[in-house]
Amino acid sequence: MIPNNFISIEDACSKRDEIKKNGKTLVLTNGCFDLLHAGHVYSLSQASKLGDYLWVALNSDSSIKRIKGLERPIINEIERAYMLKSLSFVQQIILFDSMTLEKEIEILKPDFYVKSSDYNLDSINLLEKTALSKANTKIEFVDLLKGKSTTDLISRIKSL
Repeated sequence: MIPNNFISIEDACSKRDEIKKNGKTLVLTNGCFDLLHAGHVYSLSQASKLGDYLWVALNSDSSIKRIKGLERPIINEIERAYMLKSLSFVQQIILFDSMTLEKEIEILKPDFYVKSSDYNLDSINLLEKTALSKANTKIEFVDLLKGKSTTDLISRIKSL
């Protein structure tokens, strides 16, 4: 059986306090990471270079269904968390069930928040952007690997 690899927001707060106390930096990113692929791994690797600890807020199965439709996710949240936590540069996984991440941002107050370069300051969710501003969090964008997306991967599989 695959172990549960996410921590509660309460445990995350305690760990965040310890990180701050030790003068280290926290990088937060988020996503579905359904059908983990090289593009995901590349972006996460780039994000991890921005600070001392990379934490991933992972969309729950139910939030993905609301965002992407009833046929998704393809890989369940336990397995997605397991794969992400297996990456040497990912230290923590926090599961979230909402459509946006503003509550977690307000609580965790990361030093950096990272999105891939298909986003920009104008396309980040306004509630998240407001929370990031209140938390004094620096927003960074990391490069994508061209042609590497879950949508492309699903299309290729369907065409076989």
